[in-house]
Amino acid sequence: MLSREENDRLTQVGPGTPMGEMMRRYWHPIATSAQLPHPDCDPLRSRLLGENFVVFRDTHGKVGVLNELCTHRGASMALGRVEEGGIRCIYHGWKFAVDGTIMDMSNNADSTYIEKLKAPAYPVVERSGLIWTYIGPKEKQPPFRTLALDEVPEANRILFRVNTNANYLQMWEGGTDSSHVGILHSNLTRPGWLAAGEHIAAPELNDMVSDAWDDMSPKLDIENTAFGFHYASIRRVGGPNPRHNVRLVPLFLPHGRVIQFPDFFTTVFDVPIDDEHTASYLIDASATRQLDLQERLKRSGMTEERFYSNNTFVANWDFGYWQDRNAMKKKLNWSGFKGITQEDAVISTSMGPIYDRTQEHLVAADAAIVRLRKRLLDCLKKIEIGEEPIGLNLEDMTNVIGFDIDLPDGTQWREHASQQGLHSADKS
Repeated sequence: MLSREENDRLTQVGPGTPMGEMMRRYWHPIATSAQLPHPDCDPLRSRLLGENFVVFRDTHGKVGVLNELCTHRGASMALGRVEEGGIRCIYHGWKFAVDGTIMDMSNNADSTYIEKLKAPAYPVVERSGLIWTYIGPKEKQPPFRTLALDEVPEANRILFRVNTNANYLQMWEGGTDSSHVGILHSNLTRPGWLAAGEHIAAPELNDMVSDAWDDMSPKLDIENTAFGFHYASIRRVGGPNPRHNVRLVPLFLPHGRVIQFPDFFTTVFDVPIDDEHTASYLIDASATRQLDLQERLKRSGMTEERFYSNNTFVANWDFGYWQDRNAMKKKLNWSGFKGITQEDAVISTSMGPIYDRTQEHLVAADAAIVRLRKRLLDCLKKIEIGEEPIGLNLEDMTNVIGFDIDLPDGTQWREHASQQGLHSADKS
């Protein structure tokens, strides 16, 4: 378990907090490209690390990220008019370009004033359907990363965003936890459970089912890497040929992970909106085939509209989370919920906005969660002594990708990783 001080250090991300200052050293997704579908479309009011911003696409298709409140008198620029190459405040008509340059001051005829003033604006990179920004110190801006998801054809990549009323670390720890997959997600993974009878999961979504998930107490092998760490979850697989299943999952600072499936991989960023809210960006990418967004949403449980409003998970205790207790009693459904993302959101929000880790009791299956916390605390220590946080200056991260394979007994997973040219260990 953590101390109260450690829990606060890990979960508080606002300006001036240790984690907030560390997080501001990295680039972050602030929106999806789909949220700004065309030039001069409606602007977005976006919150990141406890601060509010306006995100807009100008007449030429360029994206700008500015402080939400107008630099003149503090009106929200998210109410503004996006027109003719910029965004105009509706209060007094001040107009700003994507770089913060003032293009017009409707209530001030003194043109020299325009030249002296500029609105705070932040660097933007739009790539692979995500809009990234950097809101940290200008003099410490790191290089932008290229990820494995950026290397696949556009038609082979899908993404969506889900906002959850829970701290980012709850979401990220859930994605780090291997042992829950064959338990919480039994309806999509565990043949031992599915064999008990007819189940809710549609047959076309059962490609995740594997004998490996019947081993619900995996052995974890963990290594630090230059980008954070990776862990191998090792499970015994039944049948006539002795073998074991290895799922290698990389986790990279400040909030990312990659999960491998048979013919695609999912990259997840659990981005802190503020201390009590998280924006999770989930990107599926495949080197071999086109992907179907509707199939993915069904697998995630996001087609149940009552659970979501404007991409925000809204189910809560007021509705008993709409848990299907009847299906649970009939052994038609393990959790009473449908879909991986839906089940994960239920669990994370059920802990409350910020989980009190002083009350937990960890076991061996939680070793990757312990390592995640340690790597984050290591980053805070590096910042405090004037060093760079982990993985900050890595530009090429295209080999940060895992695998999920069955290996004959006696075969080491590190040999397979080396043969595939994947990321290597870092003993720091």
